[in-house]
Amino acid sequence: MALTIIVRSGEGKSPSRITFDAPRVVIGRGEGCEVRLPDASVSHRHASIRQRGAEYIVLDEGSANGTFVGPVRLSPQAPRVLTDGDLVRIGRVWLEIRIEQAVPTANVQVATRELALALVAQALAAQGESAAIRVKITEGPSSGTELLIDTFDRPYTVGRLPSADLHIDDADLSRRHVELFRRGDRLFIRDLGSKNGSELGGRHMNAGEEAPWPKGETLAIGQTKIVYEDPVGEALEEIDRAADEKIDESELIDPPKGIGTATETTVLTTATARRGAPVTQRPRRAASGPAVGWTATDVVVAILAVAVLALSIGGLVWLMRSG
Repeated sequence: MALTIIVRSGEGKSPSRITFDAPRVVIGRGEGCEVRLPDASVSHRHASIRQRGAEYIVLDEGSANGTFVGPVRLSPQAPRVLTDGDLVRIGRVWLEIRIEQAVPTANVQVATRELALALVAQALAAQGESAAIRVKITEGPSSGTELLIDTFDRPYTVGRLPSADLHIDDADLSRRHVELFRRGDRLFIRDLGSKNGSELGGRHMNAGEEAPWPKGETLAIGQTKIVYEDPVGEALEEIDRAADEKIDESELIDPPKGIGTATETTVLTTATARRGAPVTQRPRRAASGPAVGWTATDVVVAILAVAVLALSIGGLVWLMRSG
């Protein structure tokens, strides 16, 4: 049986999911986790799910805010068996666990990165901020002109052609000079056989060459210099650097109300707050103290305790009378 983890928190129209066929899945905020959750309430290595025979168990890895299966908080390193449909809370983020016959996700590492980026992009969009990569001309005849790249794997043409996605009135450019396209979390450049060539970070690109555009490097074509900003990547890095945000013990974080519907639980708390934007919905505080429930085991223990106490009192009375 495969393990599918569905993120039920965030603002996406459909929940994000990854299916694993692995003996261990680490969940946390850190880059090396198989399920990366970009929220400051999630520790860098928060919890793990491990295969034990035919079962899957979940363990808290000593996180700052704990791991919950439904309303039950797990003790660190204390395993709990998971069942199909269980809801697990990691910091403020709710996950749904499915144990099912399913095809594992291809290239889990890429899927993990894209999941984290998608959650950040959703949170930025919820704050009214653009998640698109912003390409900007810093020097040249069209200085100040910008291009937003918000679609994956679509080529954006740059050149003198009036119909180009980024039209630049530079006599040293070819009509179709380069193409820009977004793949995963990276921006790529493809030289289209330009007459005067392209330079990326001071390195000359060959005609027809395709190369990733490193963050902070300048693309030089003709008399034009171009840079770009990636708000999603920057926000993800900011969250990764943040210290764990401790959840107040009085906070009550409700589980999802229904399967198949994304909840409004906060994601990207720290990054949006530092930008001065309003934080997404905060967890609601409980109106009263925590509810206390009695299980059958609790009742039996209480009866035994009362019986022992009664016997002790009876023995003490008998000793006093016999004396």
